[in-house]
Amino acid sequence: MKHLISASILSADFGRLAEEIHRAEEAGVDWIHVDVMDGHFVPNLTIGVPVVRAIRRYTRLPLDVHLMISNPEQYLEAYVDAGADWLGIHVEAAVHLERQVARIRELGAKATVTLNPATPLCTLEVILPEVDMVLLMTVNPGFSGQTFIPATLPKIRRLRQMIDEQGLGVLLEVDGGVQRDTIAAIAAAGADVIVSGSGIFNDHDIRDNVRFLREALTRHGQRRGNPGG
Repeated sequence: MKHLISASILSADFGRLAEEIHRAEEAGVDWIHVDVMDGHFVPNLTIGVPVVRAIRRYTRLPLDVHLMISNPEQYLEAYVDAGADWLGIHVEAAVHLERQVARIRELGAKATVTLNPATPLCTLEVILPEVDMVLLMTVNPGFSGQTFIPATLPKIRRLRQMIDEQGLGVLLEVDGGVQRDTIAAIAAAGADVIVSGSGIFNDHDIRDNVRFLREALTRHGQRRGNPGG
């Protein structure tokens, strides 16, 4: 399978956001990952609906929107209308998770549920067959450039096993601390979609960064199958 790379714009230069997204697209990323933070659910403020709508005009890549907000049910329609192809909500923030997942799908987007590093996989037992993707955070959410938490690797492996044993077409996405020296281990643990922010937008040229990430994945080798776009 080709592992998908979702470029997190949290690490991009917001003063040149359209240009940064264009460069990432030219470099060969598969999705654009958009982190929405409200300063309440996580200790940071980022962007909202108007910026997502603006981004939609500048790229044809799937928009992978991650809502790190309280009361996400109030904003589902707004973000799908703004252009989210994949819309993620946190298990920890959703009181009626099944209802919100169903609503995302009714609105025409793919539904993602997200777990923080310390949230156990048992919270997915009921909802797993109903979602399109699960996002496992491998850092505590809120800020870009954090260090990958190695203890999350067994969690990725267990979720991969849960999905495969049930024969589900659910994608497994991983976000947090993805760099050249961690991406191969994350892929080997079972991730389908790998989010990288600072690993793409910081330091070196974006094209070189994406190439190095792809080369690390190639060295890891590829599992069979192919995730949907």
